[in-house]
Amino acid sequence: IGMDIGIKTNELMIVMLVVQLVAFPFSIFFGWLADKTSTRKGFLLGISVYFIICLYALNLNTSRDFWILALLVGTSQGGLQALSRSYFGKIIPKESGSEFFGFYNILGKFSAVMGPVLVGIVTQITGRSTIGAASLSILFLIGLVIFLMLPRLTTTK
Repeated sequence: IGMDIGIKTNELMIVMLVVQLVAFPFSIFFGWLADKTSTRKGFLLGISVYFIICLYALNLNTSRDFWILALLVGTSQGGLQALSRSYFGKIIPKESGSEFFGFYNILGKFSAVMGPVLVGIVTQITGRSTIGAASLSILFLIGLVIFLMLPRLTTTK
């Protein structure tokens, strides 16, 4: 997407670094939020932000827009990853943790392939990478629906 709106490779690398720098304090924030409310609420916030990010991608026209998108990604990236592992660890049977986390990791690899494939196909069909990126909102919506069907933890704060 960045290159499609004229962002050079060096700037893209800086953006990727900034996303990581933003993600670190927000990971701490999501941990704090989970402690103060619940892991579930933090996860719902992260998924909602990612859904909005995907829709925001539809309006990317400038380098500034891209930077805003990248900063928004940083706000949810680390926290959402940490909370999802934590929540998953709490709802699986303790005696089968290795098997369940193995499955969790396989699904992570699957999503690392499916997301780019979806973006690529939609971009190829529409000719716009922004629509390709926005198509990821479908996956976040599916993930949200699945998450809402999971059992609620009774030991939330």
